[in-house]
Amino acid sequence: MAEKQTAGRNMLGEFAPKFAQLNDDVLFGEVWSREEELPPRDRSMITVTALIAGGNVEQLTPHLQKAKANGITKNEIAEIITHISFYVGWPKAWSAFNIAKEIYQD
Repeated sequence: MAEKQTAGRNMLGEFAPKFAQLNDDVLFGEVWSREEELPPRDRSMITVTALIAGGNVEQLTPHLQKAKANGITKNEIAEIITHISFYVGWPKAWSAFNIAKEIYQD
């Protein structure tokens, strides 16, 4: 069973309680738990790619950590970022590599 997500409530619960509830209970509670439909490793790969494509670097660190925990290796993340760089833009890939280097330093 997946770990219960509380980041939304912890960070935005008082300011935006409905958003926090949707983040924790729906996105991470219901969508991410649909492992038979799409394994967590694949969800991480898709999520990291979408975040890089959108230039959403603030959310990239926790999702790269989750990707690593879901089995995406250093070589795989480097290949993913290299591949998408031609589709999403070189600066976005460069920024993603700087974050990935920190996450995958060991």
